[in-house]
Amino acid sequence: MESLLGAVASLAAFFLGLFQQEAGVAFTSRPYKSEVNVTNGERFGNWTWPEMCPDQFFAVGFSTRVEAKQGSGDDSAMNGIRLICAKDEQRSSTSTVNSHPGHWGDWSNAQYCPSGVLTSFQLRVEGRQGGGDDSAVNNIKFRCSSDHVLEGTGLDWGEYGEWSQVCVNGGICGIETKIEEEQGEGDDSALNDVRFHCCAGA
Repeated sequence: MESLLGAVASLAAFFLGLFQQEAGVAFTSRPYKSEVNVTNGERFGNWTWPEMCPDQFFAVGFSTRVEAKQGSGDDSAMNGIRLICAKDEQRSSTSTVNSHPGHWGDWSNAQYCPSGVLTSFQLRVEGRQGGGDDSAVNNIKFRCSSDHVLEGTGLDWGEYGEWSQVCVNGGICGIETKIEEEQGEGDDSALNDVRFHCCAGA
């Protein structure tokens, strides 16, 4: 019996380690100097794990995962945000990070700063609908250090709130999202909020 319990414990530890690798826990050790956030995010769901660009990499672009309008079905709108990280201005080496991929929809083509890195953001959010269909985050804008503004390919429900703070003397280097898990027969809102980590030296 003890050997069986030991085997079960070992198996559980293996799968926990596998989950942690997939969830990004192994990539959270990069130090960051601050966070930028907005005040109009919605309340549903929980904050997921943070995911960081590799050392010396900064976010230079992004793509979004959006579920198209469902007509009489359950709308979840924007489900995920993926950062594209680069090490230098030539962008000869890139990597992608997202703290949760979301559940529904398709990933858009990537958008990039013409130069520089991502430094602040703005969210388009549909407020709580009471007994109606909640979609929460619908779209996102980013401002680059070159002052160029990029807008995602999300939906048009809700309004844009205020811009976040700016990553000063650096840029966005990590992401953390607030996601409502699948509700089964209930109302799915998916992505509800996001915050980004800032690192120095971009």
